[in-house]
Amino acid sequence: MAVERGSDDDLLAAAVDDPEGFGRFYRRHAEAVLAYLLYRTRDAEQALELTAETFAAALVASPRYRPGPVPARGWLFGIANHKLADSRRRGRIEDSARCRIGLEPTTTDDAELDRVEELIDLARVEPPLELLLDDLPPRQREAVLARVVEERAYSEIASREGCSEPAARQLVSRGLARLGSLLRERRT
Repeated sequence: MAVERGSDDDLLAAAVDDPEGFGRFYRRHAEAVLAYLLYRTRDAEQALELTAETFAAALVASPRYRPGPVPARGWLFGIANHKLADSRRRGRIEDSARCRIGLEPTTTDDAELDRVEELIDLARVEPPLELLLDDLPPRQREAVLARVVEERAYSEIASREGCSEPAARQLVSRGLARLGSLLRERRT
């Protein structure tokens, strides 16, 4: 039975018996993973290949996925981070997960390249977000990234930072306020 709507956990559970469940999970998160990898690599082709490998690895691992404190999206971005780190360490992008599930090498059509170009344009916003993030105190930067990019719960951020949940909320809030202030300062 296909899960038409539902949580990411439901879609990953459905993927075991219903590949379309994983397809919905993919459609829900593909653009965010691509944008993240594009931001990290600054290379459209690399980002596309890493995105394909990330989702192939997630499909292979989906029967072992168990809901827990880390949301499914965080689990997916963890896979993306591992694929990115592996590619940097090896000097190439591994395609083992894609081969394991029988995916052909990635090819891109004009529409896909246009969409990646749009994401590149967003990534080139002045001043670059990464420079603004670098201006944040380390704890605020990590808290903002954990909450906004990785979509982690405040309780998880608190645990990771060794503070209370209200203190974690304050770290994120102050970090976002500081980012807004930095953005306004640099645009004037």
